[in-house]
Amino acid sequence: MSSIFNIVLPIFAIILTGYLSGRRGLLGAESSKALNGFVYYFALPILLFKAMAQIDTTIVLNGPYIATYMGGQAIALAIGMAVAKSFFRTSWAEAATHGTVAIYGNVGYLGIPLVLAAFGEAALPPAIIATIINAALNIAILTAFIETEQHQDRSRGVVRDVAIALIKNPILIAPVLGFLWSLSGVALPTPVVSYGSILGAAAGPCALFSLGLFLVGKPLSEGRAEVASMVVIKLLIHPLVTWGLAIWLLADQPQWFTICILMAALPTGANLFILVQRYGIYVARTSTAILVSTVFSLLTLSALFVL
Repeated sequence: MSSIFNIVLPIFAIILTGYLSGRRGLLGAESSKALNGFVYYFALPILLFKAMAQIDTTIVLNGPYIATYMGGQAIALAIGMAVAKSFFRTSWAEAATHGTVAIYGNVGYLGIPLVLAAFGEAALPPAIIATIINAALNIAILTAFIETEQHQDRSRGVVRDVAIALIKNPILIAPVLGFLWSLSGVALPTPVVSYGSILGAAAGPCALFSLGLFLVGKPLSEGRAEVASMVVIKLLIHPLVTWGLAIWLLADQPQWFTICILMAALPTGANLFILVQRYGIYVARTSTAILVSTVFSLLTLSALFVL
């Protein structure tokens, strides 16, 4: 149980540190934007590339696990979008963001440390698969929704514009290139591994710190109903739906079963904040949902580990 508090509390503390530094005027208003640019273009892509380039490609072939994890996300995403459209009358891009906040877990910076603490390094493959799905598929789908809506005034070129936006997205391209490198069977040179380890380690702290900076002066009460619905779906409905699918598909793989539920139960990942801030859509609600879900995950994750 102590591993929960040893990992989750420091994450929240980094957000609080960023908030307090902005509140005290130690960093200017442009600091959050600059930090996001650093994470988006440099730290996070190199982290994803390195992780994929060093992965054993055979582990991505666990069909039941992938079906369970993606199935849980698909159902929770549909619920989130339906709630946004039906109750909050959002645009399709906002509804997609609402749904993505409800499924995009903090796998890389909370899930992997939790798996290491609870199960050891040998249990990392399912957590890495979840990281890849989050970094590639979920971001791609949300980007496509946003890009399509922003270009809906034109009857032509929408698909082209969406494709170009995805190709230019370093968070998508980096893991793809890393996977291709892994397929080649060539080991990454030691200097590249060291470079990726040092630079990639900055992605999580910088994203969290930047989130804290952004919250300065922002009313956390804005969109309370939307935030509450996203947090409930993320911390309760998403893991319960995934649990139901896991009973059907992963009953004969107990460790993968357990880790799949854990990945679904994680709070919303701070990296999603980078994307929504760049597009300027649902920013305040997303940042608040990240903060609130992280705080309440202290309780939900603790309960999950007890179960």
